[in-house]
Amino acid sequence: MGMAVDGLISGLNTTQLIDQLMQAEAVPQTLLKNKVTDSTTFITAMQTLNTKIASLATAATALAKPAGTDLHTASVSSGGVASTSVTATAGAGAVDGTIDFTVDRLAQSQVTVTGPLTQWPDQPPTLTFVAADGTTKQVTAASSSLADVAAAINKAGVGVSATQVAAGLDPATGAKLYRLQLSSAQTGAAGAFTVYRGTPADVTAGTATNLLNDPGAAQVRQAQDAQVTLWAGSSAAQSVTSATNTFDSVLPGVSITVSAASATPVTLTVGRDDTSISNAANSLVTSLNDIFTFISQKQAVTTGTDAAGGTTVTAGTFTGESSVRDANQKLTDAVIAPINGVSPSTYGISITSDGQVTFDKTVFAAAIAKNPDAVKSALATISQRVADAANAVSDKYDGTITQKIQGEQSTVKSLNAQIADWDTRLADRKSTLQKTYANLEVQLQQLQSQSSWLTGQLASLSSSGK
Repeated sequence: MGMAVDGLISGLNTTQLIDQLMQAEAVPQTLLKNKVTDSTTFITAMQTLNTKIASLATAATALAKPAGTDLHTASVSSGGVASTSVTATAGAGAVDGTIDFTVDRLAQSQVTVTGPLTQWPDQPPTLTFVAADGTTKQVTAASSSLADVAAAINKAGVGVSATQVAAGLDPATGAKLYRLQLSSAQTGAAGAFTVYRGTPADVTAGTATNLLNDPGAAQVRQAQDAQVTLWAGSSAAQSVTSATNTFDSVLPGVSITVSAASATPVTLTVGRDDTSISNAANSLVTSLNDIFTFISQKQAVTTGTDAAGGTTVTAGTFTGESSVRDANQKLTDAVIAPINGVSPSTYGISITSDGQVTFDKTVFAAAIAKNPDAVKSALATISQRVADAANAVSDKYDGTITQKIQGEQSTVKSLNAQIADWDTRLADRKSTLQKTYANLEVQLQQLQSQSSWLTGQLASLSSSGK
């Protein structure tokens, strides 16, 4: 860092003088910096707009698909009151209708326990697990310790977990007793298993001991599927089973979950979910209005007063920006254009004089109640048009706004390079000025010395003449 000393000979404030000259020299760079600031503000606003439109494109694309408007509700009742033990959810592909059924049993996993043991009775501890489908797997523990046996089972991947449970004391020796609880990892009949003491070869030969034959061993719970019966009590009664307490095959697109068995029939009712369809349409309109409002705010021209009392006019960030104006028009046309000659206002979607879209839930509800297929088709058409317009604008590769952002970013990069060049140029100019003024001081000092010498010489001549 250099150090400058103001003119000792000239008396000039050279630091201030150089600073003033540098301010004048830096005017072109300042203009470049102002352009970067304006461009950065513009880029930020455009990126925000692009994000909003891209989100709209995603939502509109989903709504345009059949599943977007194929919305249904499912309710379960018993004796006219909502059921507390059966719930249902309707998804894509659900069909309106009603069906009665009883819940015969719940799905459960198998739980088997050994008798009370201090250690495993076999050495080495070898067990064979036979699954419900007949597959076998051997498990051999590191020692006869019950903890080692449980660990070996848990690591073997046989679909069974083992837990060591305290079972009191041995009356004869006072040693601690434990049971091993063996539980199938999944519910349903497919999770059933049989455990033998011995190898798979022993099982095949019939020489292996079934664990349940050991003293004190027991099957606490049997593996079973959940079961419901449709049209119970009639000649058409039909049972449906599931490995879990959720049934996905009773009705298309409907998931039923049971939590208690009961012989009392429950009624499942599936109907079109007009409320959710209306909310989806309203959400589309809300997203559009959010974009239109943002554009309007950024296009607005503001006025103010300068220091002299005059009126100033400031353009908005988007004022005069053709790509934004084009995006606004594309989205507007997509939502208000007729569908097969029918105005969207027929379905409650209209546009106001200030460019906002309105959604009338009452008109929509009346229209969908009268002709649900036509309304759902119209909503899907509008959504697809909006999605197409939004994608054309915001696509990450060739969207019009995306390309505008990329172009502006390139401009900023170029401007920053020019600003960096100016930093070097101005630094060189300042160094030159500092040297110039330093040389000036040297020259003035020499002139002052010469002046003093001449004054001395003249004084000497004057004294000699006298």
